[in-house]
Amino acid sequence: LGNDMVLSLNNATARSGYYIEKTHDLYISMGGPAFTIIQAIIFLAIIEKTKSIYAYPFVFFSAFTRFFSIVFGGISLQDEARISSMLDMNIYTVPIIVLLVLFLIVRRSSYSLKLNLKAIGYFITLSTLSILLVIGVNELMI
Repeated sequence: LGNDMVLSLNNATARSGYYIEKTHDLYISMGGPAFTIIQAIIFLAIIEKTKSIYAYPFVFFSAFTRFFSIVFGGISLQDEARISSMLDMNIYTVPIIVLLVLFLIVRRSSYSLKLNLKAIGYFITLSTLSILLVIGVNELMI
């Protein structure tokens, strides 16, 4: 888009504080959730084709990180809430749609791999530890 950008763990913004075009803010905000959904769809396709458990963490972690950041990171700070605001929608509309799509993909993947609740519990535990480690390292670096 031609903007000089500053990147952080969960944010991308123009270095100057404003974008070249007004619509760039919407496009940049849509990038994160769109990438997450596309990643989950690609790995769902891999799971459907190969039945590989090694692709499942990519699907699961996509949904888990979005859920974790929306619930524990404050919904108003997330890209999905910004998108809702820019489109003059209720702040919860886009986050609910994104999470619903991701959870349906996780459910389909779990069903395809015949994973039980115990196996999914392991993924939840390891994902929680992983995300807390990333947050902790990020806090140490700031």
